[in-house]
Amino acid sequence: MSEARNNVEGHGGDLALAALRRYGVEELFTLSGAHVFPLYDAMHTSGLPIHDVRHEATAVFAAEATSKLKRRPAVAALTAGPGVTNGISAVTTAQFNGSAVMVIGGRAPHFRWGSGSLQEIDHVPILASITKHAATSTSVDAIPDDVDRAMQAALSGHRGPVFLDIPMDVFFSRAEVRAPSGNPPSRPAADPDRIAEAARVLAEAQRPVVLAGTDVYADGAWHELAEAARALRLPVFSNGMGRGCLPADDELAFSRARRTAFQQADVIAVIGTPLDFRLGFGDFGAARVVHIVDDESQHAPHLKASVRVSGDLRAVLGGLAEYGGTRADHEPWLLTLREAEIAARDKEGAALGADSDPVKPSRVYGELRKALDRDAVVICDGGDFVSYAGKYLDAYTPGCWLDPGPYGCLGTSMGYAMGARLSRPSSQVCVVLGDGAAGFSLMDAESLVRQQLPVVIVVGNNGIWGLEKHPMQQLYGYDVAADLQPGLHYDQVVSALGGAGETVIKAVEIAPALARAFEAGVPYVVNVLTDPTDAYPRSSSLA
Repeated sequence: MSEARNNVEGHGGDLALAALRRYGVEELFTLSGAHVFPLYDAMHTSGLPIHDVRHEATAVFAAEATSKLKRRPAVAALTAGPGVTNGISAVTTAQFNGSAVMVIGGRAPHFRWGSGSLQEIDHVPILASITKHAATSTSVDAIPDDVDRAMQAALSGHRGPVFLDIPMDVFFSRAEVRAPSGNPPSRPAADPDRIAEAARVLAEAQRPVVLAGTDVYADGAWHELAEAARALRLPVFSNGMGRGCLPADDELAFSRARRTAFQQADVIAVIGTPLDFRLGFGDFGAARVVHIVDDESQHAPHLKASVRVSGDLRAVLGGLAEYGGTRADHEPWLLTLREAEIAARDKEGAALGADSDPVKPSRVYGELRKALDRDAVVICDGGDFVSYAGKYLDAYTPGCWLDPGPYGCLGTSMGYAMGARLSRPSSQVCVVLGDGAAGFSLMDAESLVRQQLPVVIVVGNNGIWGLEKHPMQQLYGYDVAADLQPGLHYDQVVSALGGAGETVIKAVEIAPALARAFEAGVPYVVNVLTDPTDAYPRSSSLA
């Protein structure tokens, strides 16, 4: 490829890469396929890394983790037909999470379209409903502008995934064209009057509560969140990647007092996350709701909030911090919540230190709390076992928490782990994995081994689909299709793939096993046999 002034010359892969690099893309995730060879050639000749995996969903999940942790677009290349369709659930996860992921798909040749070429399928109608933009590039000259158009869509308003497929004959063709500017779109501006109204409502409330979600992190607004909380003396709870935006040991950060807070609050500000099933669909009783989102499209259609603000969350939260009007004294409320927080944490001690046989999941997290650094990246993939992670693990650093989000897709872990290890090379990367979820992606531990990407994988192995078995028993008095083989050695699976691991059957063995895992320098499984009768206590409604 040659690039002179604003022109770029080369085959379709060169042209696509030139446009991608203007948005900071420096790596590619893929599963090998001939339809996308030109992009591989462009990456290789440019000296940029290609990270290949064993399932296309893993490639998209890795790109999503990279996009989240580096807060810029990331790209997965999927070969035509089944390569693209294998990535569908991962693309949908990125859509639900508002992640700026671009999927470049291969496509059967344009000149022979309709003749029955290998893997000939029109991907665009399939992807259109789960992306912000889906299109086909039909000429090599158009590739840079098509990539740029997709990237603009991924980054505008509420971020999300985009899709562009390129026919094989177009990809292999050559051209010299003007390169697009690649200037990221500006973030949506917020209405200053609405910001002032939100600040007034929060300041004058007797018992305000803030819930900070993923888009606070995505907009890079953690400093502004802290400034607003301190200026208005607001208690802050979090979900998703909002975890760690205010360190868990900050005087205004809370997690265990959530029931008290949400039951007694008179104003609840939900910032950077939807009013979905995780938050009772925004039904907080008599409390007024302030909903602050990064784009107007994210306001809940099913609920009329008292105050609705949309726009760049850095600007919105910065505006809240500047409020200078009348305010109530929030210190008694903060004291009430802190007392509830301390009491709830004190009650956890027995569960976190449980010495039962079989091992209680809570004991696993009691040991993880001691083993994890403040900047450790925790990746959650599972049902009941992973639910305990959200309850017991604290977050101290922005960008340290990766879960599947509201789509609830299993199988994210190995892709997320790859993206996390590459994005945070000096941090601990720890996957907490249910044994059911292990069946979706554990084979991609081989991809981690082969590319020398060490991570710790803690499997909660209870031999059942716990999230389904216990509710079925409560509903029907029996369960079906909810049992796995008990005591399976997932550690031996990863060892056979070149990693390492061990099975733990006693609580006292967990801590030394974790120590060995974090020192191993390879993907290492701590396979903990946990109590199948232990059911996570749930209170949220899924529908």
